[in-house]
Amino acid sequence: MRAFAALLLPLMLAGCAGVPQEPVNQYAETTSNKFVAANYEAADALLAQLGGRLASDKPLIMATVVNIDALDQSSTLGRLVSEQIASRLAQGGLRMLEMKLRTSVYMKRHMGEMMLTREVGEVAHNHNAQAVVVGSYAETSDAVFVNIKVVHPQSNQVLAANDFVLAKDGVVRSMLMGR
Repeated sequence: MRAFAALLLPLMLAGCAGVPQEPVNQYAETTSNKFVAANYEAADALLAQLGGRLASDKPLIMATVVNIDALDQSSTLGRLVSEQIASRLAQGGLRMLEMKLRTSVYMKRHMGEMMLTREVGEVAHNHNAQAVVVGSYAETSDAVFVNIKVVHPQSNQVLAANDFVLAKDGVVRSMLMGR
């Protein structure tokens, strides 16, 4: 019996060699990331400020959140902030117009819906939009400061605004590098 066990032991140990060690729970780390929550809180703040002042039958347009130092540039971070703000505003009952399905908007490759100031009024008019959601972000070594505004396209009046800060953790850093 000892001889059999002695032969079996190396086989069992070899089988264990291919079993990975306990992996770091990356899913838990990722789901605890505050990125989505921060964007949703910003959109909730806009909804609260608007307080039902917008018509329910007219849409809003979400422009891509841009780099404040280069207003014609964005990043994965800016595009994703825009997507999540628009999603939350739609969840809050606002009609959001999906601009990626429109061909009449200037689309810069890898940048999202980039609209020049002179074009915003025209695009809003053509799509009967009552407001445009715009935003910008600024990077520091350890944070990203984000500003979001709901603007009336004809008067340029700011109807609601929110500022928030994202910690420049590994997730946020990777989205900024993917410009």
